Amino acid sequence: MLDSMFSLILYALVALAFIDLIVGVSNDAVNFLNSAIGSKAIPIRKILIIASLGIFVGAVFSSGMMEVARKGIFNPGEFYFDEIMFIFLAVMIGDILLLDFFNTLGLPTSTTVSIVFNLLGAAMMMSLIKIGMDDTQTVADLAQYINTEKALQIISGILLSVVIAFTAGTIIQWISRVIFTFQYEKKIKYIGFLFASICLTAIGYFIFFKGLKGTPYYSEISSVLKSNFFLVVLSMLAFWTIVTFFIDRVLKKNVLILVIGVGTFGLALAFAGNDLVNFIGVPMAAYHSFEAWSASGIPANEFSMEVLSKKVPAEPLLLIISGLIMVLTLWFSQKAKLVTETEIGLSRQSDGDEKFKPNVLSKFIVKVSSSLSSSVQTLLPKGVNERIQKSFKFPLVNLSESKAKELPAFDLIRASINLTVAGVLIAIATSMKLPLSTTYVTFMVAMGTSLADRAWGRESAVYRVAGVINVVGGWFSTAIVAFLFAGFITYILFIGKGVAVAILLLLSGAMLIRNYLLYKKRSLERRFPTGLKKSESKTVQGIIKESSDNVSEVMTRTAKIYSSVINGLAKHESDRLKKCKKKINKLENEIDGLRNHLFYFIKNLDDTSVNGSSFYISILAYLTDITQSLDYMAKKSFKHVENHHKPLKYNQIKDLTEIQESIVSVLSNIQAAFSDENYKNLGGYVAEKDELLSMISEKINLQITRTRTEESSPKNTALYFNLLLESKDLVKSIFNVSEEYFNSSK
Repeated sequence: MLDSMFSLILYALVALAFIDLIVGVSNDAVNFLNSAIGSKAIPIRKILIIASLGIFVGAVFSSGMMEVARKGIFNPGEFYFDEIMFIFLAVMIGDILLLDFFNTLGLPTSTTVSIVFNLLGAAMMMSLIKIGMDDTQTVADLAQYINTEKALQIISGILLSVVIAFTAGTIIQWISRVIFTFQYEKKIKYIGFLFASICLTAIGYFIFFKGLKGTPYYSEISSVLKSNFFLVVLSMLAFWTIVTFFIDRVLKKNVLILVIGVGTFGLALAFAGNDLVNFIGVPMAAYHSFEAWSASGIPANEFSMEVLSKKVPAEPLLLIISGLIMVLTLWFSQKAKLVTETEIGLSRQSDGDEKFKPNVLSKFIVKVSSSLSSSVQTLLPKGVNERIQKSFKFPLVNLSESKAKELPAFDLIRASINLTVAGVLIAIATSMKLPLSTTYVTFMVAMGTSLADRAWGRESAVYRVAGVINVVGGWFSTAIVAFLFAGFITYILFIGKGVAVAILLLLSGAMLIRNYLLYKKRSLERRFPTGLKKSESKTVQGIIKESSDNVSEVMTRTAKIYSSVINGLAKHESDRLKKCKKKINKLENEIDGLRNHLFYFIKNLDDTSVNGSSFYISILAYLTDITQSLDYMAKKSFKHVENHHKPLKYNQIKDLTEIQESIVSVLSNIQAAFSDENYKNLGGYVAEKDELLSMISEKINLQITRTRTEESSPKNTALYFNLLLESKDLVKSIFNVSEEYFNSSK
């Protein structure tokens, strides 16, 4: 029975290893793809080929890093075989679910921190269980089981890497921008090869000291590299200077493209060579454990796992298979593209749709930073200030919003600095044996260079800073959640044994399927948006046609939302009213998107059609009024029901239902006219405006009479009047839109 249970765990761990490879690469791909994709220096197909080569080479030569999962976090000799297998299964389940959750959200996190804190949480829970079962031990004996020094090193490494990477990226990018400016093409012709050779030397140093450190061949060359450090660096600098000079002056090619290509290869190689342990290190350790136990003949609960303390090389075939899986994931994973889009969106130079909403902390940081920046500028001499401002002057080009989105998120200078600084910092930390996360370093360097390039201007700063806060907050929550979740799973496995193993595997599969379906739904929504469309037309007639489609959509959704609010209030259903609030919020965001698009819309108009902009602005104002009325009614109704106030009386519900039917009927007719682009028919419906407003006024007067004679609930009365008055405003806004189109058709 026990044999079959541990065999099941081993098979499950192998399957989980392949899944972990997929979800891990989907998240970590942002580390090495961001600079190349964001700068659009190289076609996407070639970027993937370069990264694939780096990943495959790094994976094949990654055996030296596998010891982390075996003995880096806990002392294996203190555990028995059954305990170690429960620890490993808990770690893999926790790691996969956590990484897949971040991928579904499109947020980058650290696979290193995830696996380490899963290991720490699971091992600590098992240690506490063992201590609890032993009368001679106390919590003070925890250090006997756990490598606490390593855990503290990793935590300090996280904090240091975040601060140092951001600071270094900011300073080096600022200096580079002052030298090259945003009109860097002329200077690149003269000193571009020198800049490129310095970057390539730094990246080459990074490849040797970080990318190859996990390979079995590194030990043979490490002493040579360390004892002849300056000679190696100078030799590399001379080599790259000759190569870049030849490419620049003889072949007449942009040398920065070479920097980005080599840098992408280097980061991909280092990622696979060192982070592969995060994905298959635990299953490999489990396989070696199972192999040793099977040959021993000793019961599982008596077989010590001291065998894991010995160094065991990884199987070459398994490394090759892992490399192939990672490469295929890189090419086909949609979630990898989503995570990459998040980082590029936060670092892009131009304005656009912002994924994150500002919060109190982001507003405070921007306010303080703006004040400090102004203070520093006043201290600098006027000439120096003018020189700096000139360097950071970004060329303005009048483009449509769609064309603006097609431009690179940032230029080749920043892409080169991103790769170079990240590579150097990782190499330095590795040579000093300091633990860090490649994700944290590459992300924070990218954010630092964005800040230095003034990509976070007044138009976008609060949104971008909020995004960084969300991502960094997610990193720290990764550690906490991984620690607690893995510990909880370990406890369940220890208590439930085989039954718990089967149930947890089924639940994990169900959660992965659920996340996949949720992602697919969101992916379809992004690919085939059903909301309001931004106007791209340059003529008055085109504006009328495009905005007509939006008005038709708003009228349809208004009828549904208004009916749901009244019905939800009548039946006292808080869930329905809560859904109404979400639908209204979505509609409000779409209309806000149209209003934010006004800049590009006006810029895109023909000279003869500028007058059409006032028509479009008026329509947006009326649509905003409609959503505000719906929002007010939904919030008031939800609050009333949620607080368990008395339901509205029969007569009040009857009156509201009568108004709702009349408004929905009018909306249906107006929507049909807009769908058919028959604006002259709107004249007949406009005539119903006074009739509908008069009916609402009568209901108000009736309620006044009821309030004086029979009404006993102040809350009911206030809500009812609010709904009637807001319905009146809603009707006015609906007819304002119709009148605007009716007048345009004359």
